[in-house]
Amino acid sequence: MGATIIVGGFWGDEGKGKIVAHVAYSDKPVIIARGGVGPNAGHTVEIDGQKFGVRMIPSGFVYKDAKLLIGAGVLVNPEVFLKEVELLKVADRARVDYRCAIIEPKHIEADKGSEHLSKKIGTTGTGCGPANVDRVNRVAKQAKDIPELKDFLTDVPLEVNQAIENGEFVLLEGSQGFGLSLYYGTYPYVTSKDTTASAIASDVGVGPTRVDDVIVVFKCFPTRVGAGPFPTEMPQEEAEKLGIVEYGTVTGRRRRIGYWDGEFARYSAMVNGATQVALTGVDKLDKECYGVTEWEKLTSKAKKFIEQVEEDVKVPVTLISTGPETKQIIDLRKEKL
Repeated sequence: MGATIIVGGFWGDEGKGKIVAHVAYSDKPVIIARGGVGPNAGHTVEIDGQKFGVRMIPSGFVYKDAKLLIGAGVLVNPEVFLKEVELLKVADRARVDYRCAIIEPKHIEADKGSEHLSKKIGTTGTGCGPANVDRVNRVAKQAKDIPELKDFLTDVPLEVNQAIENGEFVLLEGSQGFGLSLYYGTYPYVTSKDTTASAIASDVGVGPTRVDDVIVVFKCFPTRVGAGPFPTEMPQEEAEKLGIVEYGTVTGRRRRIGYWDGEFARYSAMVNGATQVALTGVDKLDKECYGVTEWEKLTSKAKKFIEQVEEDVKVPVTLISTGPETKQIIDLRKEKL
């Protein structure tokens, strides 16, 4: 069945966790593997009234039949990883590639202590940038050097590629968003590595010929945490009138809210090689759409907006989120693909 990659199309916080959870439940992957930077990205999953904010374990953990792997390209904070393993009770299926670089306390101190990183760029203070500096300098510790992780070590590319060769489905989960890519984002207000679908495949050790689909997740109203350009940003008062007040999963900082940016979305879809678009926050666009699970029951306002998104991005919108719960979604993949 090959692999599907799910990545964020704007500046993170697009609702990837919810989309990953839905695809996991519906498509039943044997493996959910996480790429991306590290614990500086939080993913929120809400199911049966319970809300989980995860920073290291793939947000598809809610699907209990999948192995949960962290690719070699991801930075690991052992304390955060082990805490989540215990909290989510996934010790039997969570594994870390033995080559993952480790975030140490000194990296967190350097991140928080840097005027440039903490004040100007507005990083999350989780140590990812300084840890990636040590990785580039070839002095970073690896997961195989940490005794507390010895029971969780594996070779992620080997596991993932064997599953694909066996005809099984693998889901690859990104973090952050396209606008935060070190290469393609709003530099210097970006994260410390690339965040595109190509980078996620590389992080997990999957070659491009093994990837069947790339689902890029966009929000009707894009958001951004921290400093940096945001061309379609609206005043906070306007966001409050629309009932959109959000806070970052990791930092708790209030998110900046913007209007739909079709030009940026199209460029993001192009670089990511999107084959499908997942659109979230339709219930924020029109409150009458809250919880709707059928296309026919969407309002004309919502349908018109979704058609505009397809016109802007030139990719079919196949997943439409109408609320925070995993089940509050319209899945049009069978009709459109």
